[in-house]
Parts: sequence; C-alpha cells; structure tokens
Amino acid sequence: MQAKKAELKLIEEKAKNCFECELCKNRTNMVFSDGCEEASVMFIGEAPGKNEDETGVPFIGRAGKLLREYLLETGYKKNDIYIANTVKCRPPENRKPTNKEKKACEKYLTKQIELIDPKIIVLVGSTALESFLDKKITITNARGKIFEKEFAGKTRKFIPIFHPSYLLRQHSKEPNSPRYLFKKDLITVKDLIKDAN
Repeated sequence: MQAKKAELKLIEEKAKNCFECELCKNRTNMVFSDGCEEASVMFIGEAPGKNEDETGVPFIGRAGKLLREYLLETGYKKNDIYIANTVKCRPPENRKPTNKEKKACEKYLTKQIELIDPKIIVLVGSTALESFLDKKITITNARGKIFEKEFAGKTRKFIPIFHPSYLLRQHSKEPNSPRYLFKKDLITVKDLIKDAN
C-alpha cells in the first residue's frame, strides 16, 4: 500500500507541474483526487469547478455535496471510494473540457486507474461517458448499465450515472425520476462490489 501511495503522489506532483494545455494558465489548484487508494469503486467526473479549483479537492461544490449525500445515504464509506476527473484543472466558465485538454490529462487518469485497480469504474455524467465509451450513447440510455472494456492493462467494468449537477434541477424522488434512478444506480454499484468480493 505504501508503494502505491508513493507512486500516486509522484503522479500527482507531475500533474501539478503539467503545462500541456491552456487550462494550466488560470488554475488556482490542480485537482487530483479524493478518497482511498484501496477503494473498490472509482468515480470519474468531468472537471473541477470553482470550489474544486479553490481547494484542490474534487466534488465539493453543490453537485459534489449532493453526490456525497447520496453515497452516505446508500451506505458507502470513505474507504469504499476514490474520486477523480477526466481533467485535473478547471475549464473557464465551467465549460466542457476539449478533446485536447482531456488528452493532456489522459496519462494521469490512466495511471490512477491502473494503480487503484477498482472493481467498478463509475462514469459520472456525459463527459466521462464520452471519454471512455461510445460517444453515440447518451447518458440517459447508458445510465445504470454495465459496460466492459479493455483499459489500462485489463478488462474493466464501467457504469455510467447521471451527473449530480443535473439532479440539482430535478427535485422529485418519485420512481423513475432522475434522483430515484441515481440512487438506484449507486445501489447497483454497491451490490456489484459485494458480488465481486
């Protein structure tokens, strides 16, 4: 475990000193990860927002707090999860990262996946979905489904879910509402981890 931590720290330091795309010019902090290096499930989001850029921690703005609330509600513990993004620096005005920006960060994210070696990778929102799976699949059609793909040296399981920022505009918790489906998908992931142990 110590060797893994040391290697992740090394990659984090490299990412902090990365100047391969325009995003480095306006960042306050590079946002690398949060969570446990021994986690069974890895959540991959889109990009840091304002709060994340200020603190260097992913998913701590309004959407991130909502994600963490749902994780707590569905029985996840801090040691169960590891959180990262497709890009490590905040895009201006919270726009979607470009392919060039995602490409610049790809080596860091690939190495994170390789070292964490999660049983399940949860793709949070359409940008993460497009980065790993077929771009023609919409998040509405893909959410909650299991996809298997060769990545970072082995066949890995991916499950897309809605981005919590979408849920901020959806308040209903009725069956088949976005919030209901989001919670259901988190429970599906939890059950899959149990089955894999």
